[in-house]
Amino acid sequence: MAVTVETLEKLERKITLSLPLAAIQTEVENRLKKVARTVKMDGFRPGKVPMNVVAQRYGYSVQYEVLNDKVGEEFAKSVQEAGLRVAGQPRISEKDGAAEGQAEFEAVFEVFPEVKIGDLTAAEVEKLTAEVDDAAIEKTLDILRKQRRTFAQRAATEAAVDGDRVTVDFEGKIDGETFAGGKAEDFQFLVGEGQMLKEFEDAVRGMKVGESKTFPLAFPEDYHGKDVAGKTADFLVTLKKVEAASLPEVNEALVKSLGIADGSVDALRADIKKNLEREVKFRLQARNKQAVMDALVSVAELDLPKASVQAEVARLMEGARADLKQRGIPDADKAEIPEDIFLPQAERRVRLGLVVAELVKANKLEATPDQLKAHVDELAASYEKPEEVVRWYFGDRQRLAEVEAVVIENNVTEFVLSKAKVSDKAVSFEELMGQA
Repeated sequence: MAVTVETLEKLERKITLSLPLAAIQTEVENRLKKVARTVKMDGFRPGKVPMNVVAQRYGYSVQYEVLNDKVGEEFAKSVQEAGLRVAGQPRISEKDGAAEGQAEFEAVFEVFPEVKIGDLTAAEVEKLTAEVDDAAIEKTLDILRKQRRTFAQRAATEAAVDGDRVTVDFEGKIDGETFAGGKAEDFQFLVGEGQMLKEFEDAVRGMKVGESKTFPLAFPEDYHGKDVAGKTADFLVTLKKVEAASLPEVNEALVKSLGIADGSVDALRADIKKNLEREVKFRLQARNKQAVMDALVSVAELDLPKASVQAEVARLMEGARADLKQRGIPDADKAEIPEDIFLPQAERRVRLGLVVAELVKANKLEATPDQLKAHVDELAASYEKPEEVVRWYFGDRQRLAEVEAVVIENNVTEFVLSKAKVSDKAVSFEELMGQA
């Protein structure tokens, strides 16, 4: 019997499911017999409980279970016959006035939309390019040297300057009262490296050992300490020690300490360049992928399944609560978060997912085994033991599925770039690393 599908809205459909009551009753009786074999009741030996007693105790729950199973099976069979791709869970309700010997149910559900991808040759994409220059290599080398710097105490007559490590006592008060986290002794930080708020660093810069200073400090509105955010505190700071930094020379000893066995400075620079080029490649891919996805969405036409959007909103809310919990927010799992704030992001994710899936299917852009292996090898290359990282990825289906998703997105990106109107834009290394 052909399945009759009724269109309610753009993506909403309704079908009627008809089940013979005799089949339902037979299944209920069979399941009750299974229950009777193992059920334990006071006054009866196991397996000897009368069927009417078993039916009285378990009949309703078994009948409910059978109906759910049978309706689910009939729904799955019906949508398969009708060639429908269901989005989300159906809403099923029993109908009145069914024919004798039948039970009828209405299933209302959404289907996935037809995705129309427009003319990709009309899409405009700005593709970023960047190079690793000598300045980037030198800057990275300076960072590596700073990570291995040593400190020596300055003379008492010398003032603290940027790069020095200072030891201080401080106490901050708001309206005359010390606040939590506002007092410390023998506290160390590096001047000029952003470890403290600017007003604090400005106050300590130029001080000498033994000196004290009072100064106002205005906490930013978005300061992580909510009790003091947006407020101004009066601080007293006393400088107890000043230590000057000494950077190691770029020589064989430093090079070997960084894992370059032959101690060659040229080999170290080449290694730095290779690592920076790998990072630049990944960041360019991410930025260009974003531009491609924006262009792809702009030329696609489709309706969004409400069920899919709602499911994505739920996932985003769950992620937000997990983030709050990680930050130590009490009762984060009960936090009231308006769903509306996630709606635009959820709609974009669902739209993009459907468009990408259609493009992949239509143009055979699935990830090949060779592409997966190449991508994992590239990810592993920056580790000390890349072969272990490769085994780690290939040893877990979930991790490999995440890699596969990235490779597919890269395939989509390259495909769109091959069709669209692409304009190249060169950005500096600093700009790319700062914004990506």
